[in-house]
Amino acid sequence: MNALPQHSGAVAVIGRPNVGKSTLVNALVGAKVSITSNRPQTTRHRLLGIATFPGGQLQLVDTPGIHGEQGKRSGKAMNRMMNRAARGALEGVDAALLVVEAGRWDHEDGLAFDALRDAGLPVVLAINQVDKLKDKTALLPFIAKVTEGRAFAAVHPLSALKRSGLEPLVASLLALVPEGEPAFGEDEITDKSQRFLAGELVREQLMRQLGAELPYATTVEVEKFEEEPSPQAGVMYRIDAVIWVEREGQKAIVIGKGGERLRAIGTRAREQMERLFGAKVFLQTWVRVREGWSDDEAALRALGYHD
Repeated sequence: MNALPQHSGAVAVIGRPNVGKSTLVNALVGAKVSITSNRPQTTRHRLLGIATFPGGQLQLVDTPGIHGEQGKRSGKAMNRMMNRAARGALEGVDAALLVVEAGRWDHEDGLAFDALRDAGLPVVLAINQVDKLKDKTALLPFIAKVTEGRAFAAVHPLSALKRSGLEPLVASLLALVPEGEPAFGEDEITDKSQRFLAGELVREQLMRQLGAELPYATTVEVEKFEEEPSPQAGVMYRIDAVIWVEREGQKAIVIGKGGERLRAIGTRAREQMERLFGAKVFLQTWVRVREGWSDDEAALRALGYHD
């Protein structure tokens, strides 16, 4: 009996900020490759999550949320760069996955769909967070409203957080990518380095623990990432991370009273690194001030941001 042909291809994961794109990518990959929080702008970089299944492999391009007029009006270099990164993700992919929040379709969702349609890509609609929809009878009318006048290759209600509804989604996406051998090994989960992921895990804790106070004024630069043998764990990573803020007052907020907040950020980030890397981690963090970094494209590139 002949085995079914393998499919392998790239899928851009697109949507407005904070609809669960990164949570969905992590669920499909089966590991944490994209950081998550309930704050917009958590995802600032284009990242490849590699999801391998019996029927083939999906290279999922996780992107910053597409910002609409509000993002354009802000004029921030970071917003412009993230928009370019999100739209640039459409180049060279085989299909697109548009992620929306169950029960909500607004102007930015429409912008995202229009960008995909104009790129000529087949689009699968993922209606995420259906577990949070209080009135489940509203789902079918919502689907009818969203799909009216818009052509989708498939529509899948799901919950990325609870990992429900994922198998039919995977089948639809694999059917849209070409036949071919996997582009990456079965044990590979991302194209990003451990050094990059370490910086992102520190930034995740900043977003989670300081989101209300410092929503977007922080970034992280890993100055040292060294591997050394460990008698107990086999290998240990020594990591030095600098948390950049834009003003002295923000530095005090990150550090917290007696350094408590910075220690909490470092402890939680280290635990996440050890879980992801499967190794012991010795993490040191510092907070430094660099005025105006988020509105300076040269500074953003120096800090590892690309479009």
